[in-house]
Amino acid sequence: MQKDKEDRDKIREENQKMRYLRFLVDLTVSLLYQDNTSIVEAIELMKDTKKRVLTLFPDKENTYDLIYKPRFARIIMEKLELN
Repeated sequence: MQKDKEDRDKIREENQKMRYLRFLVDLTVSLLYQDNTSIVEAIELMKDTKKRVLTLFPDKENTYDLIYKPRFARIIMEKLELN
């Protein structure tokens, strides 16, 4: 019984962290696409997001670098091409 509760609590906590991760990524993407975000601000935002993600999932830096870093960098590159 106790093990089941602990497992459910761990799953609930992991789901909360994943929802927050999605929120952070969606917010970052939205802010990066805004016209008034400078390139310097965009890069700082990307760094801050990475810090927050690694706070949630400390052992997932490689995953961040594979999934989110290219996504954010692509948006920044698109902004540079438009200017």
